[in-house]
Amino acid sequence: MTASPPPLVVVDAANVVGSVPDGWWRDRHGATERLRDRLAAARGTGGGLAGVAEPLELVLVVEGAARGVAPVPGVRVVAAPASGDDAIVALVTAEGAGRPVVVVTADRGLRHRVGERGASVVGPRLLPRS
Repeated sequence: MTASPPPLVVVDAANVVGSVPDGWWRDRHGATERLRDRLAAARGTGGGLAGVAEPLELVLVVEGAARGVAPVPGVRVVAAPASGDDAIVALVTAEGAGRPVVVVTADRGLRHRVGERGASVVGPRLLPRS
């Protein structure tokens, strides 16, 4: 019997970073690295993330100036070649079959698009802050 894949949690980095007015616009790359590091640290507690229990697969989708952000253990980073929203929809479509998918974003258009593909959506407030 083949084990089912773990739930997939996809984080819209640009939207999550932009949801907190902490000066991120001065250093988008650095702000995205800080988000990645907070996500990795939260994974280390074993308590789950965005309302999803461990084990889970975590993907941070980056775009624009944040495209160079590297992955770290527990956080896969996908650099969107163009629109981050389009990359998230493609990821949900390609990797979401047969498992729960949760997308973290406050973007209404993206919420609708991934919802049509069976994903659940939660807002950025469910992610760890600093």
